[in-house]
Amino acid sequence: MEELLLFFLTFLFVLCIYEFIIVRRAKKKEKKKTKKKDREPIEVTYLVKKYKLDLKKISYDQLLQIIALTSSFDIAIVVNTILFFDNTIIGILVGFVVTIVVILVSYHLVYLFYRKKGMIKDES
Repeated sequence: MEELLLFFLTFLFVLCIYEFIIVRRAKKKEKKKTKKKDREPIEVTYLVKKYKLDLKKISYDQLLQIIALTSSFDIAIVVNTILFFDNTIIGILVGFVVTIVVILVSYHLVYLFYRKKGMIKDES
């Protein structure tokens, strides 16, 4: 039960920080119409380059919210995975591997969500 509570608290804490720092800043820059490169968080750039998301079809605010939820979930999973290990070095090594796997899988799921909605370039 403690692990579940820690997971939810970690998720909510990271989500709040992500909302205030990343999402709010990106929305503010979006309204000012600054250069595209300056306003996009790295997650958006990754999704556009790797999975060819069409930002003209996607609501940018919705994309930022999905990225915030996904990143918060990823970090909560990694934190809880690391805390399962008593040995710090093993926890860090496992956390590193889990981080890479969780990020790749979660952003692939975001891609599948948008592909199903038909918001990928070269697909209708």
